[in-house]
Amino acid sequence: MKQYAEKLKKFLVDQDIEAEQLTFTQSCHTVKEAADAVGALPEDLVKNICMLDDQDRIIVAIVKGEDRASTTRVGKALQIEKPRIAGAEEVLEKTGFPAGGVPSFGFDAIFLVDPRVLEKKVVYTGGGSDHSLVRIASKELLRANKGTVARVRR
Repeated sequence: MKQYAEKLKKFLVDQDIEAEQLTFTQSCHTVKEAADAVGALPEDLVKNICMLDDQDRIIVAIVKGEDRASTTRVGKALQIEKPRIAGAEEVLEKTGFPAGGVPSFGFDAIFLVDPRVLEKKVVYTGGGSDHSLVRIASKELLRANKGTVARVRR
């Protein structure tokens, strides 16, 4: 798992992204675990929900920790058929990161950022493994993934 966090750290440096990667002894796999690890509220975290379209392209819907992503809204935002949620093996294959540690950037994908994410000045996102997080300004997150702002929450 450590190699995934190292890969993300290299991306942050190479792309000159202003962010702090944090590593923990406890799991950050779920929003609750991540919030507890970093001493934050679930609303301070973002989830990266990986989906696949009918052409097998990876789409990442980024929503606040307490929100749920809508495959219907993602389909409408991209004007495509409703995508499906990717399985854990597909997530690793398509993003290069394990489920539960997927960051909001750092790999080739279509990124959709829910506007509620931008309400927070700073957020925590996946840090490359299920024991790490990245603390980043929401505007920097958007710059890092060159995403599109669209309502993708339920």
